[in-house]
Amino acid sequence: MGEARLDIARVRGRFPGLSDGLVHAEGPMGTLLPEDVVHAVTQAMRVPVAPRGGVFPASARAEGLAAGARAALADLTGGVPGGVVLGPSATALTYVLARALARTWRPGDEIVVSRLDHDANIRPWLQVAEQADVRVRWAEVDIETGELPAWQYDALLTPRTRLVAVTAASSAIGTRPDVAGIAARAHAAGALVFVDGVHAVAHHPVDRVAMGADFLTVSAYKWCGPHVGAVVADPAVLSGLWPDKLLPAPDRVPDRFEIGGQPYELYAGVTAAVEHLASLCGEAEGGRRERLRASMTAVASYEGQLFDWLDQALRAMRHVQVLGSAADPTPVLSFTVDGMRPRQVTADLARRGICAWDGDRYARELFDALGASEQGGTVGLGLMHYNTAEEVGYVIDAVAALRPR
Repeated sequence: MGEARLDIARVRGRFPGLSDGLVHAEGPMGTLLPEDVVHAVTQAMRVPVAPRGGVFPASARAEGLAAGARAALADLTGGVPGGVVLGPSATALTYVLARALARTWRPGDEIVVSRLDHDANIRPWLQVAEQADVRVRWAEVDIETGELPAWQYDALLTPRTRLVAVTAASSAIGTRPDVAGIAARAHAAGALVFVDGVHAVAHHPVDRVAMGADFLTVSAYKWCGPHVGAVVADPAVLSGLWPDKLLPAPDRVPDRFEIGGQPYELYAGVTAAVEHLASLCGEAEGGRRERLRASMTAVASYEGQLFDWLDQALRAMRHVQVLGSAADPTPVLSFTVDGMRPRQVTADLARRGICAWDGDRYARELFDALGASEQGGTVGLGLMHYNTAEEVGYVIDAVAALRPR
């Protein structure tokens, strides 16, 4: 059996948002929604849904929607439903877990964070470390390539290291660190590993256990779902942590990490978004986990071909500087244009019908290290499985035509 491929016309037909006629190259900051996800959320709001714990149908529906989302996210990440914590965003959940983990630390303990990461996997750790009198060590980025060398962790880890926080992929420059190698070093030192998978999950098959992540964060709106985040972990690890919570709230795992009322209608959208990813290659055989592996492998291949063209074309332009040169990136890049501030560039692209972001895009530490913050950050372009070769060609021509006004 040959490698599964995407039928891009079929894929694009699922997205009503594409009817606006714009080129959506802003995927790393949030994606379009397929009709199936919109329909799932709408249908969940058409019937009575009450909080879980009741003995009547509306409460049972809520239980089913939450259970469905947990099962879907477990299939997407290689986790188990009992280890899936749901919440409003990956950032919010990272704060919840950071505070819970900090309670197990002692003054003089250490944690390791990286300059490559989104601020959501840096700032919460810095803040709780300060409160707990814990030392912070930094893993640095190679400023030429944008890579995060795994070997540096040999010097960063000590017997006092309690946690290593690292990204599975940078949403700013696409770097995909050797997370498994970093995690193996961390575990050998007795530390836990907290992996930001928010960007990576949208572009490649992900397996929490294989990468060595004790905790893995994801956000559904990065892969065609609603604004719901999750942390996927081993239930046994979660059982040893106690977050702040209301006294009547459940004590069981994973519920005790979920604060306040739950958006059950959005959980329906999470399940639909995972089903969307699983069905990108049509009616493939096997269970949902197997179909996800096939689909996301096809997504990585398709996006990779488009991105290679975009990346090489922009690097060949004399007036454009692309940051970093990672060996195996996700389909996202950051660049600057001679004589133009990033906001001028995105405004010019917007006039041409191209959606792109500018600024630091929450990669503040990375852009500080690369010297890009002083110029207002960079321009970011990112591809998704609904982008086309025609769109990439149009973007290349538009960037080639950019000139200071």
